[in-house]
This record gives sequence, structure tokens and C-alpha cells, in this order.
Amino acid sequence: MMISPASSVGFCHILGIRFLMGGYEEAHALLSGGRLMIVPSAPSLAYAKEDEIYHEALKGSDFAIPDSSFMVLLIRAVKGIKLRVISGLKFLHRFLDESELKQSSGRLFLVDPSAREKTLNQRYLLSKGIAIDDADHYVAPWYPKSVQDAKLLALVQSRKPRYILINLGGGVQEKLGLYLKSHLDYRPGILCTGAAIAFLTGSQAAISPLADNLQIGWLVRCLDDPGQFVPRYLKSLSLISLILKRRHEIFISEYIPA
Repeated sequence: MMISPASSVGFCHILGIRFLMGGYEEAHALLSGGRLMIVPSAPSLAYAKEDEIYHEALKGSDFAIPDSSFMVLLIRAVKGIKLRVISGLKFLHRFLDESELKQSSGRLFLVDPSAREKTLNQRYLLSKGIAIDDADHYVAPWYPKSVQDAKLLALVQSRKPRYILINLGGGVQEKLGLYLKSHLDYRPGILCTGAAIAFLTGSQAAISPLADNLQIGWLVRCLDDPGQFVPRYLKSLSLISLILKRRHEIFISEYIPA
């Protein structure tokens, strides 16, 4: 049953970011109400201290889902707060099964990292019965540290999709999501789920449902491409000192609709 965004929904505030204390239903209800959702990984959270613009984008989102089991365990150890891990991959898989996306075209709009990924994503969505065509995709250019895109803004403004799915890397997609949220004259649900769709299309290392349930997706990625992902995940260890340093700022609140 869908839960209204006006219902009481809990958040755990970590590093100034609102992490949802709930499940898929609560997250989907918020998105349906036109909210910006992010899915920051542990390495991304650790990196935030080095990029203030990125950190501001994380804080500017309406909510985050706690995809990182490492962060969830850390918060439980430091503050005794029991967050529920919400896998970004599992979330996206379930979201793309929503019947509303299959009712008519123009409900879902994708921002893709390349023409190849656009083709793969469109093929996958069509196989699931989602009504989507070339006009529902935008291949993103290279963005500088401060992300703005007037062309994308005008395109989304003219099409007014119900949901925008941003499939770019962490550190960029959140900035773009906040840019769209701040400049559009209507409120779509914006999902910053990064590479999650690439796992579904087979563009990146396939993460099985078992591996996802065991919360070892990070290990699958490291084994598939150790040169890229081992250093990245090792960097997430610096999150320990960051959380300890700012543990007094961690608190729980209820959602207050705007």
C-alpha cells in the first residue's frame, strides 16, 4: 500500500544528509510526491569532505536511501541507531516494475553517460514493457566541478516527465539532480541511482540477487575490476574517522512536507 509523503516518515541525519528510516514504499511515496532521492556509497560519503559543492548537493537532496551496509553498521556502532539497508540496485529493479511506467510514454526520462549506455538502457526498459523512446533520453556531456546544463533543463521543462532517472557517476549526478530540482518549474521525482541500471543491463559486473541480499555488491565490483574499485572502497575507511568526529551531529527527525 502506498504511503502518503505527508505521513510520518523518519530520517537519520548523517553529515547533514537525510537518510530514510523506512523501506521501498516510503521512498517511492516520496518520489511520487516530487522529491530528489540520492544513493551515496561509502566512498562517496568519504569523498564529500574534499568537495564542498558535492557535499552541498548531498545535503540539498530531499532524502537518501542507506545503500551502504558499511555506513549502516558504523552508525549502529557509534550511535546505536538501527538503519535499514535499502539496496539501490534492488530499489531500482522494483521501481522499474511499477505499473505506472508502463501506462503511457513520457513518464520516465533518463540521463545517460554515453550513447552506448543509452542504447542498452532503452533496450532493457522496452523489454520490461516500459513505454520509452529516443526522446526520453539525454546523453550527458562532460561536466565541470560546478554542474549546470541549460540544454537538459529546457528539454525536461518542455517534456515534463513524472520521473527523471540520472545514471551518472557519484559526485556528478547529485549536483545535476539538485540543479534540476532548483530550476524546474514543476516537481518530478528525481532518482540519482548511478550505475544501478548498468548492473541490470549487463553493462557492468552482474550482481546476483544473492550477492545483493548478502550486501557484497562491493566485493563483486572489486573482483571484476580491482584496479578501479579496490582503491575506491579502501578510501571509504576514512568514513570511520569522519563519522566519529561528527557523531554529535547525528540525530533522528520526522519528515515535514514542504
